[in-house]
Amino acid sequence: MKIGFISLGCPKNLVDSEVMMGQLTARGHELTPHPDQADVLVVNTCSFIDPAKQESIDTILEMAEYKKVGQARRLVVAGCLVERYRGDIRKDMPEVDAIVGVNEIERIAAVCEGINEPISAPAPYLYHDLTPRVLATPRHFAYLKIAEGCDHPCTFCVIPQYRGNFRSRRFESVISEATRLFAQGVREINLIGQDTTCYGEDLGLKDGLAQLLARLAQIGSPHQKWVRFLYAYPNKVTQKLLDTIAEHADLVKYIDMPLQHASAPVLKRMKRGASGDIFLKLIERIRRTIPGVAIRTSFIAGFPGETDADFETLCQFVEAAQFDRLGVFSYSDEDTSKSYALDGKVDGRTISNRKRRLMAIQRRISRAKSRLMVGQEVPVLVEGPSPDTDLLWQARMSTQAPEIDGTVLINDFEGGEPAPGQMRLLRITEAHDYDLIGTLLAATEMTTETVPVFSNLIHISAAPGFVIPDRIPAR
Repeated sequence: MKIGFISLGCPKNLVDSEVMMGQLTARGHELTPHPDQADVLVVNTCSFIDPAKQESIDTILEMAEYKKVGQARRLVVAGCLVERYRGDIRKDMPEVDAIVGVNEIERIAAVCEGINEPISAPAPYLYHDLTPRVLATPRHFAYLKIAEGCDHPCTFCVIPQYRGNFRSRRFESVISEATRLFAQGVREINLIGQDTTCYGEDLGLKDGLAQLLARLAQIGSPHQKWVRFLYAYPNKVTQKLLDTIAEHADLVKYIDMPLQHASAPVLKRMKRGASGDIFLKLIERIRRTIPGVAIRTSFIAGFPGETDADFETLCQFVEAAQFDRLGVFSYSDEDTSKSYALDGKVDGRTISNRKRRLMAIQRRISRAKSRLMVGQEVPVLVEGPSPDTDLLWQARMSTQAPEIDGTVLINDFEGGEPAPGQMRLLRITEAHDYDLIGTLLAATEMTTETVPVFSNLIHISAAPGFVIPDRIPAR
């Protein structure tokens, strides 16, 4: 059968989609980016906040139309929306033929084939190194999930309700998959989980993430490589972890650490604790230990009970911290979260104004930091032609994580024409609020053309919104 697959939401959802596509191809099914040609359509949903939930519903209804105008016979809905609204989907969306929860993704092939298997209470699911997986990212970078679930009690978050308690992958399972990915030509691996800094605690490992990063840095590779981890919980950032990042060249000098707020009363209502002063001391220690580190964070604007004074505290904190990257989410009042019952709800207009002001502060900070980089020569990972114009190419510095940070635009190059997946030096010539522009210098390292080609590569041009099956890792 031909399967059309859409993945919505964060990189963690994308990895789930890659695993489901791996299950399908292992059973002999063909993936297609053309929904009108698919026999079965699968939508892997997100429901973390209201906009994600609405996008999931809209996409399901859009794909349902292909059962009328295309050749699709089944529509399968997977992911977080299923966990949250299982009964409602069955009752209110007759277009949907089957559903698959986040802990049931090993059932995806049988569900797509229309096999009615009895559903028992599923065990918490976490893929491993032998699980079939189709990478949907460009072939030069990949996400690698090292843990699933979360034990933190954050009142705004519904993830533990759907993903379960925190559980780590086996240490050697992660090393095995990373070794295979690097051998296949992947240049950058991004470790993900709901909280990567808790990695190994449930396995009895002390400083588990630091140990894991050190081993990953030592993996032999035919080319220069980058290893990054995302989603650090602030009170789990240990000195050992910082020392490990500083010690190894292959570990990028980048910390993604969502702080959510800086006002102690708001953080207390979020059940996260700490304060802006404590965070500033941590940030100073990070920068002292890892020279040149880029720090990214995210905040929630308009959390219940956030007063004008609380918001001013947050603004002053952002000015003092001088983050390299920053994102702001509008508070979403999810009815299954503990914060739903809190009083002091902030109106939508105030939330929007606060979000806009925070981003204006960060824009000034980013502009000033970017201008200081003009004239510098920095290593970049070439992504490919810009999606906005054929006149420019796009690249990232190691301090820019894929899909969430800005990019470096290449408007000129020396020597050979650039190729996706190359790591080359770039001279920065212009600076904007979030993006940089520069000249790519002559290549001095192995290009993607000289990396061994694997016979199981799959090349498919994607329709908008559809996952691009790029490669099935060799087993």
